[in-house]
Amino acid sequence: MSADKVYCANCAHCIVVRQFEAEKDKYVLRVRCEKKQWSKRSGEEKFYKYFTVARRMQPNCEFYEEMGDPLPFIKNLKRELPIKDEIYTIKKA
Repeated sequence: MSADKVYCANCAHCIVVRQFEAEKDKYVLRVRCEKKQWSKRSGEEKFYKYFTVARRMQPNCEFYEEMGDPLPFIKNLKRELPIKDEIYTIKKA
């Protein structure tokens, strides 16, 4: 377990998933913890918006697997991620 705060976006268990909209061919990107460390008060798994994940931190995490030096990575994420949801469409052949 790490004693320092950890950035979830720099963890190997932080993954991007598709979350489909009401229209079955449209989706947005969300981020979830593969080890189910993010949960709502109701116990449901919590998904974060793709563009907010750079701010997600925890005081420590037993499953944290750092993917590299967090400082330049997180700084770059904050600069490069879109500032709002982008809706993607699955193209049909």
